[in-house]
Amino acid sequence: MQKMTLVFDLDDTLVKEIEYLKSAFRAIAAQVDAGNSGLFDEMFGWYQAKEDVFGNLGQRYENAVKEDMKAIYRNHVPQFDALSESRDLLLSLKREGHNLGLVTDGFSVTQRNKIKALDIGHLFDRIVVSEEFGSEKPSEQNFSVFHEFGTKDYFYISDNISKDFIAPNKLGWKTVCLLDDGQNIHRQDFNREAAYLPQYKINHLHELNDLLAGMSDS
Repeated sequence: MQKMTLVFDLDDTLVKEIEYLKSAFRAIAAQVDAGNSGLFDEMFGWYQAKEDVFGNLGQRYENAVKEDMKAIYRNHVPQFDALSESRDLLLSLKREGHNLGLVTDGFSVTQRNKIKALDIGHLFDRIVVSEEFGSEKPSEQNFSVFHEFGTKDYFYISDNISKDFIAPNKLGWKTVCLLDDGQNIHRQDFNREAAYLPQYKINHLHELNDLLAGMSDS
């Protein structure tokens, strides 16, 4: 297979953002009231009911200071359950000789801690985190930096229809959307102009291998 450059999104692509939220809630619950084993479940119930989780905690606990809880949410190193699919895919693509990249929006410490928890940072040839880079998607700059690799084909694999595919589509990349399995933070609305839409859709990350193989054979 010809060498390609494959660039991934992070949240709700390589790791579910809801898993980070759960990890942060567990860390906050342990800090606020370590003796209450049911506090995490209560917090997650508030979240699902669209209630003010931090506000509810603040009303109950004197030590539940909102700024402190926000700092834990943003800065903690997450504890993810077994999430091997994304790492296994990246390892496989790396072994095949492809260039790998990551483009993600968010705070540097938060995104870097997710990457650390997944143990995938060393697999990427370039990582673009918006706070470090100075611009966010859909800025073309966040993608055009990967043109230094000089491959014929570039891919962006992501999930957010509202902004993720605009720049790579304009740059002539092949865009792949990982479809929502019901856990995504951002709802996927495909009723948009063509500039927003991905060229391909997959239900699971492992389907990317079949997509790439099919293009190689054609």
